[in-house]
Amino acid sequence: MRFLPPNIEDANLIVGLETSDDAGVYRLNEEQAIVQSVDFFTPVVDDAYAFGQIAAANALSDIYAMGAKPLTALNLVSFPVDKLNMEIMARILQGGSEKIREAGAVLVGGHSIDDAEPKYGLAVTGIVHPERVLTNARAKPGDILVLTKPLGVGIITTGIKRGIVSAEAEAEVIAVMAALNKGAAEAAVEAGVQAATDVTGFGFLGHLYEMLQASGVSAQVHAGAVPVLESVWECIRQKAVPGGTQANMQYLEEWVDFAGDVPEETRIVLFDAITSGGLLLAVSEERLGILLESLADRKTPAAAVVGLVRKGTPGKITVFYQSE
Repeated sequence: MRFLPPNIEDANLIVGLETSDDAGVYRLNEEQAIVQSVDFFTPVVDDAYAFGQIAAANALSDIYAMGAKPLTALNLVSFPVDKLNMEIMARILQGGSEKIREAGAVLVGGHSIDDAEPKYGLAVTGIVHPERVLTNARAKPGDILVLTKPLGVGIITTGIKRGIVSAEAEAEVIAVMAALNKGAAEAAVEAGVQAATDVTGFGFLGHLYEMLQASGVSAQVHAGAVPVLESVWECIRQKAVPGGTQANMQYLEEWVDFAGDVPEETRIVLFDAITSGGLLLAVSEERLGILLESLADRKTPAAAVVGLVRKGTPGKITVFYQSE
């Protein structure tokens, strides 16, 4: 966001560009605010229908990360009409449409262009009460960090492209990416969580860093408690590590201190550039039990206590394999 000009001041803009949050939030009145976000990307899996589901879930996730309910969605489509069968595009759109319906939102239109390679995603509008917005800027010292999906998605999808991932492991990672963060968002709101973000391209540590910077705090991560998809380890052994993950490692090098007991493979996973990851929530200790129970009731892919927010240099992260 540093390349964008500053916003014109508007008293109704609740969340803008300043904190690198997941979506913008604009107050309409005392009871309603709209939440807006957009996301699209090239295929991460070969199956067109699954790609549509994943891309839609990923775009909807930004709305959930703000504690909001998605209302409407617009398709964003790029497709090489002279190179690929149009049935492939139809399957992509079908997957996206069904995921939008699962979210309780309405597809109201979209835009498509002829492009060299397929791309798909959504522009999504949601609604939230102005006083119940979740942001990445409200984590407080003493808050507990909770993660709602396992890590390793970026590495495994790279492994899929290289043909080193089993059919079972591929099905598992597709299911994780296609899972909506709806239940996690509902649980967060129910438990009174104030700070949240979703874990995507900047990886677990990258999005945690943004939360800590925005909140003016630091954190300790217990790497041994972080949920990870099992098939990621073989992918790492075969060096199927995406460029985005490596870029995250370089960018965050000065902000993350690893204890000597954290294995190198685990360090890589914590930086992994993810598609459609879970929510990272910062919850007060007294509300933690309520949050974990609510996540369990909604059967989220994970509900892992992974760290602690602390006073300290904003953005600084210390990683131990076990809790101190």
